[in-house]
Amino acid sequence: MENNSCIRQQADVEQINRCKDTVTELNETFDYLANGLSLAGNSVRLKILYLLFEEKRLCVCDLSDILGMNISAISQHLRKMKDRNLLTTEREAQTIFYSLTTEYELLLNPFFEILDKDNILETI
Repeated sequence: MENNSCIRQQADVEQINRCKDTVTELNETFDYLANGLSLAGNSVRLKILYLLFEEKRLCVCDLSDILGMNISAISQHLRKMKDRNLLTTEREAQTIFYSLTTEYELLLNPFFEILDKDNILETI
């Protein structure tokens, strides 16, 4: 183990090795979560994700009307999230509907439950 500048009296080597193993085993999962959370860190994309979570599927025109933004801007956000596998699409005639992937719906559920509380600022 590398000597880091630390004031602890004694290292729990078993704990450190166990944690290293766990982080190594979960590395791909951490990357997957970080991918989604980095995109959700943008306010507009978080609103889009929330709306898709609540409504299950919406088209770009729906999102444009709801958020008061132009279709081009909404489309850019949707493209980024679709390219990184947060969203799936379903075509009906000429309309494309967007939905959250099952994995990200499960991942984002706890965050959106906080938004549903009446006193969010008191919760945080």
